[in-house]
Amino acid sequence: MLGDGFTHVVDADLAGYFDSIPHGPLMERVEEKVSDGRILGLLRGWLKADVLREAERWTPTTGAPQGAVISPLLANIYLHPLDERMAALGWRMVRYADDFVVLCQSREEADAALAEIRRWVDDNGLTLHPDKTRVGDCRKPGEGFDFLGYRFEAGRRWVRKKSLKRFKDGIRAKTRRSRGESLARIVADLNPMLKGWFGYFKHAWPTEFSSLDGFVRRRLRALLRKQAKRPGFGLCPLDSQRWPNAFFAEAGLFALHTAWQSARHPR
Repeated sequence: MLGDGFTHVVDADLAGYFDSIPHGPLMERVEEKVSDGRILGLLRGWLKADVLREAERWTPTTGAPQGAVISPLLANIYLHPLDERMAALGWRMVRYADDFVVLCQSREEADAALAEIRRWVDDNGLTLHPDKTRVGDCRKPGEGFDFLGYRFEAGRRWVRKKSLKRFKDGIRAKTRRSRGESLARIVADLNPMLKGWFGYFKHAWPTEFSSLDGFVRRRLRALLRKQAKRPGFGLCPLDSQRWPNAFFAEAGLFALHTAWQSARHPR
């Protein structure tokens, strides 16, 4: 993502975007692209559908339901003029729905880009989060930024901590020590998750993969110990001899680091 002389980034966060997007200006921008009255009427009805929360009921005048299928599309429509503004001024903005960063070649350029973003946001009924919007030097530890599951810092791409925790929680759920199924069935259950996760995070720093491979195998060793009616949690050095890495490879377990090596050196 970085490169081409980009050293600084504007890491912007729109506060409560899906709650604050104004319906009037949003529909005006939709109408610039859509002329079918049926579609426009359906969209207006969806935006203004009553909200019921406990004993309260009201008709919203701003916002779009977060998590709804169409909400990212509406975010793209509403924020597209900001894309055009940044491009016209020569700044490189990378955006996905309401999540975006601006890549710059100096601190001064980043400060100027942030000032322009603030003006546009204020003029369009939105607000930048005061604590989550900042300018950072990506070459320095601690000044990187999170974007779409990755952490960009000090010239490297890591897996964001929240993304890593979510992945590990998913592994834990599939490898509970009380799971009384065969290793073959558990591996068959794990592999789609491992392959899908690697497909997205294959650009992360490679030490991430070897560390996670070790985590998965330790979980499986603990499970195998339980099935063998042995006490402990798979951390004993003898367990690595009893069930070495090759054992899991022969069982068909997808290995993240091996996949990274294959992707790096395709035949």
